[in-house]
Amino acid sequence: MSAQAVLGEALVAALTAHAGVMRVVTAVFDAPPVRAARPYVEVAEALLTDWSTKDMAGREGRIAIVLRDAGERPVRLRALAGEVDAAVEALPRDLGEGWRIASLVPVRSRIVREGEGLWAGTNEYRVRMLRMQ
Repeated sequence: MSAQAVLGEALVAALTAHAGVMRVVTAVFDAPPVRAARPYVEVAEALLTDWSTKDMAGREGRIAIVLRDAGERPVRLRALAGEVDAAVEALPRDLGEGWRIASLVPVRSRIVREGEGLWAGTNEYRVRMLRMQ
């Protein structure tokens, strides 16, 4: 399995297992849903580049967790962004298939209005991973 697929599956599993996230959202998706009731979370495709060493395969990149909600104000979305941060920070360092997270750092978080009563938030992280096999 590719580094991107392993990372995506681990993120979906971590978010789904986090009670603070699942108490609020209807679902966690690994791609943009065709149809979904808000609030929900989407793990966007990671943008990964080579970060290999002389003797180990490695990837560095950006991952984004997209949060979508509806309401007059983004109060619930702000709280959800904090829960997503907690879930991502608790992500196990061993991802499977030999991939291990070397570092995972929050880069930015943003909430924007998408339209009348619609809100989107994005939590973005920098990840560095090495394949230990």
